[in-house]
Amino acid sequence: MLKEIHETPRVIEDTLATHLRDSALGTMNLDLDVPRPAEVLMVACGTSFHAALVGKYVIEELAGVPVRVNLASEFNYAATPLSRGTLVVGITQSGETADTLSALRKARAAGCATLAITNVLGSIVTRLADRVIYMRAGPEICVAATKTFTAQLITLYLLALHFSDMELAEKQKMFKELRRLPMAVQRVLDVEDKIKRISERIASYENVFFIGRGISFPVALEGALKLKEISYIHAEGYAAGELKHGPFALLTEKTPVVAIVARDRTYDTMLGNIKEVKARNAPVVAVADEDDDEIEKYVDFVIRTPHVEAIFSAVTNSVALQLLAYYAARKRGCEIDKPRNLAKSVTVE
Repeated sequence: MLKEIHETPRVIEDTLATHLRDSALGTMNLDLDVPRPAEVLMVACGTSFHAALVGKYVIEELAGVPVRVNLASEFNYAATPLSRGTLVVGITQSGETADTLSALRKARAAGCATLAITNVLGSIVTRLADRVIYMRAGPEICVAATKTFTAQLITLYLLALHFSDMELAEKQKMFKELRRLPMAVQRVLDVEDKIKRISERIASYENVFFIGRGISFPVALEGALKLKEISYIHAEGYAAGELKHGPFALLTEKTPVVAIVARDRTYDTMLGNIKEVKARNAPVVAVADEDDDEIEKYVDFVIRTPHVEAIFSAVTNSVALQLLAYYAARKRGCEIDKPRNLAKSVTVE
């Protein structure tokens, strides 16, 4: 797992090199011969579902296209309305995820255009979907997805820009920011010893909450999933505003909260949520921008990530949370690469 986390900067570079033809001209090579859709429906499971939730935020923000996101396992048994103007996007690292394959079959039967985002050439989904975007993550052996999650995010950023009709200068700025991400992720990896020290504190607890707002909400969900997958610590991800609707009852000095804090329009409200958590005596670890001078006033520990445009913070913050989970699991002596009861590819519904 640690090896694959450290491969993330190269994975981002390879994915961009494959699909970004000329950032100066604002052109891409996503091999998509479909027009901007009326709406997008994403179907996925597990980590890929969390990537889809980030994708919803990004596509709606950058392209203004409405996006729905469904768990593939639920979509298959729901009376979800489908129209021919809907592009159905199935996200599956392995290309063999049974629920996602069934969802794409259902979409095709309804006459929808289908698109697969996958990491594996020749997988079932590549033969099922109308169109395919390949990630360039390389083989991922660890059961818990790390570098492939980041590759999914990069692909979804590119898809959003493909659908966007923003001005060329603005699009060029987005491409420039994408090009900076490998270096930004490397800077997260360079401070992993600091993350390790905080992780070893987290390892002593049995329950951890992760919270975020906006694009940081699915990052919180993914951070919680990583921690529970490999360290066996019970972890839950919440939209920060939802804590007061029940979960506050569980907060004590033995229930740490990991707050993902982006410098976007949710920032001030997020600080208010953190103050509410501290008022319940829960320890707080913030994952925050290196330029954030306020955050230390309100939390117990801070994991600093390099400054990037807020919409790209999902990438750097996710890598920090992957390291947090890894070192917590190592402190607890867990079998990290092959967690109990889990398989790399879920091929049954």
